[in-house]
Amino acid sequence: MRVLAEVHRHDGYPLNWPERPGAWLSDGPLLGTWVAELDGRPVGHIGLSHAAAGDSAPALWSRWTGAPREAAAVVTRLFVSPGARGHALGAQLVGRAVEEAQRHGLHPVLDVLSGDAAAAALYERLGWELMDTVEQQWSPQQTVYVRCYAAPLAAR
Repeated sequence: MRVLAEVHRHDGYPLNWPERPGAWLSDGPLLGTWVAELDGRPVGHIGLSHAAAGDSAPALWSRWTGAPREAAAVVTRLFVSPGARGHALGAQLVGRAVEEAQRHGLHPVLDVLSGDAAAAALYERLGWELMDTVEQQWSPQQTVYVRCYAAPLAAR
């Protein structure tokens, strides 16, 4: 939780601080979560889950490919401590999540807030394909735009 709080203060991720941060990291139909360490300290996190109702990226990927949305896995909750950046930990975490998706016969997808240029740059550098930018209603008072990505087809 310490690293998540640090990332939230530095980057504003997650956009809305969760009421129960530990549950936020482990909620949903998870296929797995992984933690990156540097010098024996946790400095990053990523999750992988089954597609849930309302997830935009799996639905877009399904329309893109004709495959059922259930054939997608959602990469989620990726963050790396600001002090640990520059060690390719984000890319390593993404790679681990992609491997796990492949192990389950699923294709990785994700969404990222449209204003998060650093995250979008990481995914694009790793070859992820932008499918579309869509509007999501997170609450009656909050509408956001997210960029939906699919892992390169070679990751299938």
